[in-house]
Amino acid sequence: MPDTKSIRTRIKGVKSTLHLTEAMGTVASSKMRKANQAMQSAKEFQSMLDELIPRVAVHAKGHSYLREGGDRCKVIVIAGDRGMAGGYNANVFRTVAKMQNAEVVPIGKRACNKYGAQVCSSERFFADDAKRLADELCDQFRAGAFDRLVIVSSKYISAMEQRVHTEQILPLSAQQDRETEIVFEPSPEQVLDVYVPQYVAGKILCAVRESFACEITARKTAMDSAGKNAREMSDNLQLMYNRARQGAITQEITEILAGR
Repeated sequence: MPDTKSIRTRIKGVKSTLHLTEAMGTVASSKMRKANQAMQSAKEFQSMLDELIPRVAVHAKGHSYLREGGDRCKVIVIAGDRGMAGGYNANVFRTVAKMQNAEVVPIGKRACNKYGAQVCSSERFFADDAKRLADELCDQFRAGAFDRLVIVSSKYISAMEQRVHTEQILPLSAQQDRETEIVFEPSPEQVLDVYVPQYVAGKILCAVRESFACEITARKTAMDSAGKNAREMSDNLQLMYNRARQGAITQEITEILAGR
């Protein structure tokens, strides 16, 4: 017969875990709306640059931002600040592990801890941080320090699905402009000099904000699932406890009636 004391201890532990999962789920829910709004705002700004930069690049052939060749890759890895988000962080790290000749630039406390870098929060990563990082990476690329700049982040599909997303940022790809010839002042090369760092900064900021929205959503889903499992386990343990307690009472009554 199960020990009622040990069952009671387990029930207490499960209920304590349930309180924790409910609290974390509530915090995630409160952040979801703000995170989604920030993600949408970043996407709107980025979509404008995604349309502009390739159209300028086609008129600036030979520019250093269009340099091809080489396999030295610098990878911006965006992960979360915390765990308890299902496979959110693990899926990103698994993708990066498959990449060769890659130098990692981590964003997010979990990524910084994994790759031994200075801690950088994904939740508190702002436009100024993206601009500083983009300026540094653009200078390094133009100096030939690496050949490709790639971002590995998470893409928001829906509240129930988030996927790891890999995107190459540099070198630029040129898109043939179907409209009339565009006149650039002072020149397309100088336009790229000014706008590519902003383009890279926008890409980084957009990826960070989308990844953070994915992290919050994944954590909410994970905590809801954990809470459901904890409630089921608590109910089963309570039923087991009641049976064990009833069995102990019946045993005592039997022994009294037998005069032991």
